[in-house]
Amino acid sequence: MSTFRWPLQAPILAAILAVLLAPRFADAADRAAAQAALASITKEELKSHVDVLADDTFEGRETGSRGGRAAGNYVLKAFETLGLKPAGEDGTYLQSFGSSRNILGLVEGGDPQLKSQFVVLGAHYDHVGYGRSTNSYGPWGYIHNGADDNASGVAGLLEIGDALKRLPAVPRRSILLACWDGEEAGLLGSRHWISRPTVPLARVAATINLDMIGRMQDGKLEVLGSRTAAGLRRLVSESNGEARATVDFDWSLKADSDHWPFYEQKIPFLMFHTGLHADYHRPSDDAHRINHAGLLGATQIAFQTVLALADAEQLPAFREAVRRESSWGRVALEQPAAAQPPRFGIPFKVESADPLKIVLTGLTPGSPAESAGLKAGDELLQLQGRPIESEQLFRLHLLAAAGETAFLVKRPGSDTPLLIKVTPRGDPIRVGLSWRFDDAEPGSALVTHVISSSAAQLAGLKTRDRIYAVGGHSFQSEADFVNLLSTVPSPMDLAVERDGKVEMRKLELLDFAPAP
Repeated sequence: MSTFRWPLQAPILAAILAVLLAPRFADAADRAAAQAALASITKEELKSHVDVLADDTFEGRETGSRGGRAAGNYVLKAFETLGLKPAGEDGTYLQSFGSSRNILGLVEGGDPQLKSQFVVLGAHYDHVGYGRSTNSYGPWGYIHNGADDNASGVAGLLEIGDALKRLPAVPRRSILLACWDGEEAGLLGSRHWISRPTVPLARVAATINLDMIGRMQDGKLEVLGSRTAAGLRRLVSESNGEARATVDFDWSLKADSDHWPFYEQKIPFLMFHTGLHADYHRPSDDAHRINHAGLLGATQIAFQTVLALADAEQLPAFREAVRRESSWGRVALEQPAAAQPPRFGIPFKVESADPLKIVLTGLTPGSPAESAGLKAGDELLQLQGRPIESEQLFRLHLLAAAGETAFLVKRPGSDTPLLIKVTPRGDPIRVGLSWRFDDAEPGSALVTHVISSSAAQLAGLKTRDRIYAVGGHSFQSEADFVNLLSTVPSPMDLAVERDGKVEMRKLELLDFAPAP
């Protein structure tokens, strides 16, 4: 990674279950082969690539140097062994510029119409050599092996290339594997390729950049560029399997790695990254510090993402609005909505659980309950003619109540129960959440508020969750989403994404009906 700045703390990722590949293949034998392809990405092979590329014999892999050329030869041999189609110049894997070289190989797509489109998977293989004041935090004059930056990304790319070749059917679009040179010297290799592309630039649909993916902590993965085209966040999240990486979809857009020349050409990108660390651009970025389990997880997620892009029926165009967005925009988008005023306004406590005894502790000033005459100390006996037997159901009833609602209460100092009718504020609440729509993620709803004690809260929903499906049904418009929330019967399953993890949440709903 080329940006020279003070390091931040870096971010373990477990393996991803192979079953995510199953929907792509109808035949059981093909599914088994697809799972085997995913399983072919291993910690041991990733470690082997990193150990070689980050060895002292390559002298820090500085572009144009003896060690940089030797590292390029290693990558070149790997491409040949994988059987990738040469995609450089003059029928070779190489694209030279000065004393530096990009190394380019192709997995041709299998769809007659889509194979002329390309997904570019890139990682830079150069580093900073012996280090100097302009590219190292020191000490200078020692070999900087760059195990994380970026032997880890190259190792991931080579393992993805191997897995692609093992699939029972090639992806629909073509996939260009690009190992860039000169990234640390100013994105030289990727800029050179953009100026002299070896496949038609107008046919490049998207690019994925692997840069520093070997030092995960706490299962955290950073993904940048998800807003450069509509739906990329969902695509990555659905590629994040049972490994359950926690994904930070960073809104930052910086000219700090090889995605940038593509971004300048309005090509959607995703960059996978595990964060800066104390060994960044120092001699201590050595192979023994790599988190191989984390590198495995990041690589498998990247493999799934590449496949999803290559196999999509249609890929979205570059999203111009991303140029006007910033981290402040993220804060505004994810800002929680204001809480709704209480429908009844009856704070209460449970004085005993068996039998259940609920007593009002006060009335919200100006609330419907206060206006109707309920008082602090009232014991609630019945709601709409029914005994109150469950605190959870009682709370749901309060949210779902429609129109005038009858409370039977026992008031201190009186032996005669009182029947008090209260008309709650607002419409009945079935699910219990508020949301916004985000034009960068069509077909999803961003949760901005979860009502206390609602079905949504009981199911574990939180603000900033994103809902992708309701009752197994997708949606595109807000009207469709509202209709699904209103009509899908209980229990209602929601496909919910939180921090890049997609999980099913089951909501037990209560559609209140008046007592007979």
